[in-house]
Amino acid sequence: MDIMQLFESSQLLVEEVDLTYKRYLYQEIDWDNRLIVIRGPKGVGKSTMIWQRMKEEFYQSPQALYVSLDNIWFSTNSLVDLAHYFYTHGGTHLFLDEVHKYPNWIKEVKNIYDMYPKLHIIVTGSSMLNLSDSKLADISRRRRQYDLAGLSFREFLHFEGLGDYKPLSLEELVANHYQLAAKVTKDIKVLPAFEKYLQVGFYPFYKEDLKGFSLRLQQVITTVIESEIPAVGNLEYESVYKIKRLLGILAQSTPYTLNLEDLAKAMGVARNTLLKMLDLMDKAALIRRLFAKENMGGLKKPEKILFDNANIMNALSPKAEIGTQRETFAASLLSHAHEVFMPKDGDLLLDNGMLFEVGGKNKKFNQIKDLPSSYVLADDIESGFANRLPLWTLGFLY
Repeated sequence: MDIMQLFESSQLLVEEVDLTYKRYLYQEIDWDNRLIVIRGPKGVGKSTMIWQRMKEEFYQSPQALYVSLDNIWFSTNSLVDLAHYFYTHGGTHLFLDEVHKYPNWIKEVKNIYDMYPKLHIIVTGSSMLNLSDSKLADISRRRRQYDLAGLSFREFLHFEGLGDYKPLSLEELVANHYQLAAKVTKDIKVLPAFEKYLQVGFYPFYKEDLKGFSLRLQQVITTVIESEIPAVGNLEYESVYKIKRLLGILAQSTPYTLNLEDLAKAMGVARNTLLKMLDLMDKAALIRRLFAKENMGGLKKPEKILFDNANIMNALSPKAEIGTQRETFAASLLSHAHEVFMPKDGDLLLDNGMLFEVGGKNKKFNQIKDLPSSYVLADDIESGFANRLPLWTLGFLY
């Protein structure tokens, strides 16, 4: 494959991208930084976001180039080779996608950064990438790192043309949820929109083929298990097969309250192997492990396992309880800015001490009524009162 084909492909992708809607993270990124790292689960719009940046700032300009590092060109050429050609031909901004699929990308990105002091490098990769300082010691002081989550309910409403609302912090939300509900419910029928979001609204690609969404999401999940997890977790094929089987077991019983010994026996693996598999699935944004607050760190046994988001749950486990769907949504949105734990009383405990009970429209405070900073998240209601919030309002946290 000729190097010029990379430039032609980049131009075509940027030409086709729509600038109408941008993800929440777009405005938060300091695009002037020389080294930007964007992580996120597959399918949430990382590639689209960088194509949009290129179209907005470098439309039809040879100064910017997009390449995916799983391109066949890199089977016989190096990233350093590309950067040298690009820089010596006037390039200033190099956008590198799918970096987790390129061996030794950290070392080569560092070398490029040091060799070409006027070159800007923007890389995207799997949410699994371990970008701790120990892994990125050579570039930790140079990079700006960002994480992109799936669509929030607020973004989904914008995407659907149903309203443009500002995000709220959790503190703002609990103080002003009544005002938010009054504004939103005046504009739209919020409960049907929320039901659609839980089924298809977490991944932006639902717009491309609504009828085929579930099948495409299952294909995304398969790609994560067969490609992203092995690329980052260094797994053999047998382990990949077992992860598929484990996901199937979890899909049959959600939420999954873990009996570690029985599950390890059913899987035919050792206890620590099972914990490692669950850890990888969590980092790959397939599942979410809930731990007791006093039992964090290392390969510890989780108290409960949920799917990462309601769309995955509904695609893999369509007969799951409605209560599980509610809890999955709440944990997904609350985890954007907080650590979420499994409490002794209630459903979800945050790192700031806030405690939540999740349920339907008749949910009471019985389990948490005497506990400080406690709230009920009630589904199937348009508006709440005091410490009783509509569940859908969590969708405005980003």
